[in-house]
Amino acid sequence: MGFRADVRAAAVSLLEGYKTANPGKLRQVYPARPAIISPPTGFVDSINEGSIVYTQGPIQRQPTADIILIQGVFDSKDATEQQDALVDGFLAYVRANLHEAGGSTLVTITSIADIPSYQPDWIRDAPIYYATSLSLEGLMISGSLV
Repeated sequence: MGFRADVRAAAVSLLEGYKTANPGKLRQVYPARPAIISPPTGFVDSINEGSIVYTQGPIQRQPTADIILIQGVFDSKDATEQQDALVDGFLAYVRANLHEAGGSTLVTITSIADIPSYQPDWIRDAPIYYATSLSLEGLMISGSLV
């Protein structure tokens, strides 16, 4: 696989690992946008690569997988507390598994942003969810094109 695919696979593996280690915290995990959302859910929304550094030697790549975590609808103190626990727990899980994309790579959460009125535009008549976006950044330095 190429590094972009490795970062997506790492994001899914981290979500699945967290789901297994914390029963009930995540119901669904997807490598891309799901056709149906049954919260709590986690999926890779997109992968972006802001810059690729070319040198005479190694190439430095930093793809970022935007992960969406959806707890449910934003209608109560309980929903916010559950979302906070989900985000904090997943962040700690990622921190403990930094090499998920491969032995010579690192993946880290570089930013977190709440989306209190998240409405998936690809699902017809979707409800408005309380979601959080996490940026999972991969770092690899390679001597060849990946």
